Amino acid sequence: MRVALYARISTQDKGQNPENQLMPLRQYCRQQGWEIAGEYVDQKTGRTSEREAFQRLFEHAYHGRFEMVLFWALDRFSREGATDTLQHLRKLSSYGVAWKSYNEQYVDSCGLFGEVIISLLAVLAKQESVRRSERASAAYARLKAQGRTDHLGRKRLVLDRDKVRAMAAGGMSTRAIAEKFKVSHTSVHRIVQGKVQRIALSSSATLSV
Repeated sequence: MRVALYARISTQDKGQNPENQLMPLRQYCRQQGWEIAGEYVDQKTGRTSEREAFQRLFEHAYHGRFEMVLFWALDRFSREGATDTLQHLRKLSSYGVAWKSYNEQYVDSCGLFGEVIISLLAVLAKQESVRRSERASAAYARLKAQGRTDHLGRKRLVLDRDKVRAMAAGGMSTRAIAEKFKVSHTSVHRIVQGKVQRIALSSSATLSV
């Protein structure tokens, strides 16, 4: 089996050396008779996936350069939280690449607890989402109570409808009007059509008298 080794030390890990992780991983591969296809090492926080070696690892996984990713521990692989960590592991699985933690025997896609770990991370990810939603709601409620919600959400578009209709009546196309006001053609069309409908209704009322 071709195996990729992933090691990471944080910028805050003073005196740490990635070799402390890599040496046992190499030895483990030799014991298992596995071929080391590559070593991917980052010296960056695990709270982001914007890590050079981490990104290269997934690129090579996609191209089938190895069949398993072996890392020292799950927190060395990712510390982004359950949601993102789950997505990373699922992405590897979708590429047909297995994953395994050296220090945590239960974190093994090929082991007995592989599906259990995925299910557990999925539950934790859902809880993270709920907590984020609750925090956002609480923050909005606080700002609303303080009368400070005007800056939230999209800026409301103020469009002079009478001017739009006058320009259309003057022979300007709805597309040209839309470009001038930087709005969608559909929005302008609806305004113009609304005026046409009212005129038609007025004409009908006059004819019926």
